[in-house]
Amino acid sequence: MANNRFKGITGWLHLWLGLIAGLILMVVAVSGCLLSFEDELELVFFKDRHFVRPAQVRLSTDSLFNIANSIYPGKKVSKLILEAEPELSAEARVGKGPEMKVIYINPYNGAILYKGLFQKQFFRTVRNLHRYLLLNQTGKAVTGISCCICLFLTISGIIIWWPANKKAVNQRFKIKWKAKSKRLNWDLHAVTGFYLSFFLILITLTGLAMSYDWVENLIYKLADGKVQKELLPKNLARSKKADPGVLQKMEDSMNKLYPNPGRLNFNIPPKGGQAIMGQKESEQLPPGCTNAAYFDSKTGQLIKQQPFATVSFGTKIKKYVLPIHAGSIYGLGTKILAFVVSLFTASLPITGFLIWLGKRKKKKKPRAVKCSSKILATA
Repeated sequence: MANNRFKGITGWLHLWLGLIAGLILMVVAVSGCLLSFEDELELVFFKDRHFVRPAQVRLSTDSLFNIANSIYPGKKVSKLILEAEPELSAEARVGKGPEMKVIYINPYNGAILYKGLFQKQFFRTVRNLHRYLLLNQTGKAVTGISCCICLFLTISGIIIWWPANKKAVNQRFKIKWKAKSKRLNWDLHAVTGFYLSFFLILITLTGLAMSYDWVENLIYKLADGKVQKELLPKNLARSKKADPGVLQKMEDSMNKLYPNPGRLNFNIPPKGGQAIMGQKESEQLPPGCTNAAYFDSKTGQLIKQQPFATVSFGTKIKKYVLPIHAGSIYGLGTKILAFVVSLFTASLPITGFLIWLGKRKKKKKPRAVKCSSKILATA
């Protein structure tokens, strides 16, 4: 009896929370499908800004930096990205915050291939829809709550699905494709939901880590015993002017420190007295997990080398959060898996709504029969 009552309460909460958050979860899941292949689709949809004809000599990193700095007067380059593939353009991000601009540059002749607001790019809009529902901080709060609801729906779904006896075990693992529409819909919701639940728990937990600072801080405290703060080291030199070719010197140093091919990022701080951080990707590391080094922004002198292997355990977990959530952690295979999980997740609110609608109609029918029998009796 106690078990049935617990299942009943769980089912009631599962139903109504699912109805409340269903539409938001569908939007998040469908946008998640697109984001699973963001890198690949970006190159297909917007190839004019990404692909160039390689030449024998590439412009120096300082030249690319200066070109980008000249496009928006009064704003400074905050990030410069150099691709490993010779046929891809260089990317510069100018300024910070919602007004940050993006520029794509041909690294061989300096031609501007595209410039505009960073957040207005198609996949940035999809990402903002996925994380903020295009509503900034209000949307972030809504998706954060929806993520908590999704975690509850996943766990409660397993409880509801759990077979009551041994005879029902086989039925719960298979979809009866030849069954009537109501039974087929139930199977599509319950059986599919069960298989997805293992991945959904992982996706929602990583989603919570990106939505709430306290979850991220908890990761650091559990892994490292304290919350880590990323502080940029200060320059070694006191000079106010940067030496000529300083960024090219940093690029050469990064390639010596980390000789593997990979995308190279330079994060330029707004304050002139702080160091520049270089980050280089590697095929041996998931996306977003980079080998880094800090350089004096005026002289290009190496201040500190920081391979990914040497960062704290908490920092490693934090860096793994996004590739796990997006499905890019092990390349194409996990991307396809993330796409399929997101696609089927988008269908769960629909099949769940149809189950509720079917039960509602079923409850109304006896009342109609009762009413008609009373009319016949009085007649």
